Amino acid sequence: MTAIRSLSIMGESLPLKAPFRISRGVKNAIDVIVANISEGGMTGRGEGIPYAHYGQTIESTLIEANSISHKITEHYGREAILSMLPAGPARNAIDCALWDIEARISGQSVAEIMGIPELKPLATAMTVSLDDPEVMARAAAKLAYCPVIKVKVDSHNPQECIKAVRDQAPSARLIVDPNESWSFELLEKIQNFLADARVALLEQPLPTGEDEGLSNFTPAVPICADEAFHSADDLEHIAGRYQVINIKLDKTGGLTAAIEIMKQARSLNLSIMVGCMVCSSLSIAPAFHLASQADFVDLDGPDWLVQDRNDGMLIDNGIIHPPAPTFWGGP
Repeated sequence: MTAIRSLSIMGESLPLKAPFRISRGVKNAIDVIVANISEGGMTGRGEGIPYAHYGQTIESTLIEANSISHKITEHYGREAILSMLPAGPARNAIDCALWDIEARISGQSVAEIMGIPELKPLATAMTVSLDDPEVMARAAAKLAYCPVIKVKVDSHNPQECIKAVRDQAPSARLIVDPNESWSFELLEKIQNFLADARVALLEQPLPTGEDEGLSNFTPAVPICADEAFHSADDLEHIAGRYQVINIKLDKTGGLTAAIEIMKQARSLNLSIMVGCMVCSSLSIAPAFHLASQADFVDLDGPDWLVQDRNDGMLIDNGIIHPPAPTFWGGP
C-alpha cells in the first residue's frame, strides 16, 4: 500500500542584516516560498525565491506551486513535474523538497542518489554590494582573508570600486558583477584594467538581449552569463558569446533540471558557476551538491540574513561547509 503523501507551501519574508545593493536597486528583506512534502512520518523541504526582475511575486509563485499540489499527493516525481511547471522558483521549491524526501525514505543521501563523491567544504564568493568606493573598501577589508570575493558594480565608477576592493583584498580571487549595467563600449574600454586588477571572472556585464558584440569579442577575462541564461534552451545562444554560465536553481527550476544543464554545458565547453539569490540555507543546501562539481561557487546568500534557518549552512571566512544530513539531503 502506498503511503499517504501531503504537500504544504507557505510564503515568508526574511529580513537582511544590511542593505543588499546591485545596479538595479536595493533590498532590505527577501520573500521566499517553502515547500514541505510529508510521507510516512518524514518531511522533505525546498525553498524558492521569487524575483521581481523576472516578473515574479510571492503571490504568483504560491499560486503556481499550488497548481500541481494534487499531483504531488498522487506521488508524481521529480521528472514528471519538469513538464508540469515552467522553470522558476515554484518548481525549484517542489523539486528540492522531492529530492529531500526521496533521500529520507530511501536511506540514501542526495549525494549518493546523484552519484557524486562525498561532499567537502568549498570556497564560496563573499559579496561586496554596490556602494561608494570608500564603503566598499571597508566591506572588503572585513573579507580580506576570504579566497573569493564578488564585487557588485554599475556603470558609474566601476574601476574605482574594483580597485577599492582589490587594494583591501590583494590575494582574493575577484568576480566582478555589473548586473547588466554596462554598455559594450565600456566593456571594451575596461578590458586592460580588468586584467591588471587580476579579475578572475566578469559576470553579465551587458543587458540581456544586447550581447550581440560578444560573438566576435575576445575578452581579457572570462565572461559569465547570468541574467542571459535560464534554461537548457539558452545554451546554444550562450555558447557562442560567453565562456561561463551561472546556474541558479531558481532559474533552472530545481536541482533535477540543473544537473542535466550542467552536463550539456560541459559538452559545449562552457565552464560552470553555481550561484544563488539572496536566500536561506534551505536554498543553498541543494545548490551545494551541484557546486561540488563547478568551477566557480557563489553561495553566500544566507550570510545576508538577520537569522538563517536553524542548523543551517556554516560559512567561515569564505569557506562553506556541507549541510548536515538532518538539515537537508540526508537519509
